[in-house]
Amino acid sequence: MMKDLKRVVITGMGAITPLGNTVDEFWNNIIAGKSGVGMITKFDTTHFKTKFAAEVKGFNAADYFEKNEGRKYDLFTQYAVAASEEAIKNAGLDFEKLNRNKIGVIWGSGNGGIITFQEQLEDFFKGDKKPRFNPYFIPKIIADIPSGVISIRHGLRGLNFSTISACASSTTAVIDAFNYIRLGKADIVIAGGSEAAINESGVGGFNASKALSTHNENPQAASRPFDIKRDGFVMGEGGAAMIMESLDSALARGANIIAEVAGGGMAADAYHLTGTHPDGEGAYLGMLDALEDAEIDASQIDYINAHATSTHLGDESELKAIMRVFGERKELNISGTKSMTGHLLGAAGAIEAIISIKAITDNIVPPTINTNEVEPAWKGKFNLTLGVAQSKEINYAMSNTFGFGGHIATTIFKKYKN
Repeated sequence: MMKDLKRVVITGMGAITPLGNTVDEFWNNIIAGKSGVGMITKFDTTHFKTKFAAEVKGFNAADYFEKNEGRKYDLFTQYAVAASEEAIKNAGLDFEKLNRNKIGVIWGSGNGGIITFQEQLEDFFKGDKKPRFNPYFIPKIIADIPSGVISIRHGLRGLNFSTISACASSTTAVIDAFNYIRLGKADIVIAGGSEAAINESGVGGFNASKALSTHNENPQAASRPFDIKRDGFVMGEGGAAMIMESLDSALARGANIIAEVAGGGMAADAYHLTGTHPDGEGAYLGMLDALEDAEIDASQIDYINAHATSTHLGDESELKAIMRVFGERKELNISGTKSMTGHLLGAAGAIEAIISIKAITDNIVPPTINTNEVEPAWKGKFNLTLGVAQSKEINYAMSNTFGFGGHIATTIFKKYKN
């Protein structure tokens, strides 16, 4: 017998980002159109083509871990724990009063512990090549560890796993959480993603694939979605978490309901190892799937947080896909918020989900900054929200994420109404 699908709501959020280490600080900087990009401080960039990134500032692991505990975890796991702690507090969760067997964690990361991996290999090859690896080496690098650590900290025995779909990883985590909750497999899921890949391997690897901007003379203006002079993405880091909960559970415990999850869609470009389909075939299918899942028409979407990494082919193909789904709608607001945050890779979907949700709750469309000359083919087709945030009633917001390998994931959030 088919079960009725449960409604799923958001009751808490947390963020560690290049623009602030709480949701409020982050959001205030987003709507102010600030950039979190600067020159890289984490390593010597003398011989690198790209010398800037969107680094997290002022993060102190000691704020979240007992003495020496943080040393067990790579930075991407530390970001995950920090973001989840804010989300748990924000949601008012008292695990002592809840069924921990029905509370899960689903987390996404595209790279896992890449900093630890590089450091350990450097130590090995610089030394006498005797295998003196850290006993925590393996758990520090594998991408599933954040979900395990979060569950261990709080004794959460529900479903627990990691999603890996490159830069769509945390959106995939959100969609999976949505599906498991509405099927009744969990009451609450802590869902999100984290990434910490600003090191020699991360920057050097993306430089080699010609994906990163090299606009070193003005890094804060380097991420220029939809601009005719865009030259690649800016790497970011951080983490974001959401408390996703069945409506029944949220009402039973008197939770503050922030927004509702309307639908999620996934697809594949099936085209190229790193490049998007030139006509945005996967993006088109993913958006259609999300709309069908949400049981709404494209005309009901008020705002799209675009993937918009500021690469030539990527931005072009996404706008083509949006045109196929929505037609020419000058009133449809789109923004590329990676112009401010940089590209958080596997964590991008989670942080942009929070942006989309805050846009709904505050009725504010965040801006696309740095874009001075839009590609001629797209001028006037949509409202790209250039320069400054705009006030607008937002009932439905869509968020797109795409990853190397052709992975497509799209989420739709909506205003919560009884």
